[in-house]
Amino acid sequence: MEKDQIVNAEIELLTAIKNADVTVLEQILHDDLLFNMPDGQTITKEFDLNSYRSGKMKIDSLEASDQIINIIDDTAVVAVSVSLKGTYDNNPVNGVFKYIRVWKQFGADLKIIAGSCIQLA
Repeated sequence: MEKDQIVNAEIELLTAIKNADVTVLEQILHDDLLFNMPDGQTITKEFDLNSYRSGKMKIDSLEASDQIINIIDDTAVVAVSVSLKGTYDNNPVNGVFKYIRVWKQFGADLKIIAGSCIQLA
């Protein structure tokens, strides 16, 4: 596993989130994904995909910065700040969020197996 593979996977992920591209997200997110939201709720892949499918989650802009990538065998841990503007269930989502994501290699595929996000500002 190379760092540039993870950089590209992160770009693919953020593009899919921005475009609510459920097909790409289905591929990237592991079936057993667990993700902690800023409010403390732990969500699954299905919950996440449904928020895009239903149109509840709408992203207007999204910008990543301060990306740190650590590769450990067949796993990569990514810490990244994301400036986000959008709505969830018609409520504004605005701010800077710090994500940690765990990518794991499965054959030729990279999948996110875990993640967490806190609001910074």
